[in-house]
Amino acid sequence: MANYNKVILIGNLTRDPQLRYTPSQVAVCDFGLAVNRRWKGQDGQQREETCFVNCTAWRRDAETIQKYMSKGRPLLVEGRLTWHQWDGPDGKKRSKLEVTVERFQFLGGRRDAAEAGGPSGGGGAGAPSPDAERQQTSGEQEQKTPDYDFNQDVDDDTIPF
Repeated sequence: MANYNKVILIGNLTRDPQLRYTPSQVAVCDFGLAVNRRWKGQDGQQREETCFVNCTAWRRDAETIQKYMSKGRPLLVEGRLTWHQWDGPDGKKRSKLEVTVERFQFLGGRRDAAEAGGPSGGGGAGAPSPDAERQQTSGEQEQKTPDYDFNQDVDDDTIPF
C-alpha cells in the first residue's frame, strides 16, 4: 500500500521565527502558523475557526524565514507531518504533531513590504527582496504567487463539487 504525507497551508505567523543551530551547525527555525477557516452555517450565520500549527524549517530555508518573516506576516508552507514523542519532566509520555517545511512562499504584496520599511521588507535600501534572494540561493525560478483573498465569503451552492 502506498503512503502519502503532504501538507499545504496558508496562514499568518503567530510569533517571530526562532532560529537555532544543532551541535553540527545545521540551522533550524521554529514558528507557528494560524490558519483561518470561514464558512456559513446551516443557520445562515458566518462561522470561523482558527487552527494553530507548529512548523519547523531546516538549513537555508530556516535562515531565510527567520531573516524575512515576523509575527503576523502571511506565508504559504508546503511540507510533511512529523510526529515527535518524548518523556516529560513528570515522567509522562508527551507527543506532538508538527509540519516539517519542505518549500515555502512569501505572500503579501507591496502593502506588506511598505509596512515593513520599504520594498526590501525592512532590510535596507541595498538588500535584495526575499523572493530575489531565495531565487539566487536556490538556483531555481519560482513562480510569483498572486495575491488572492482567501478569506472571502463563498456560498456553498457555487462550489462545483
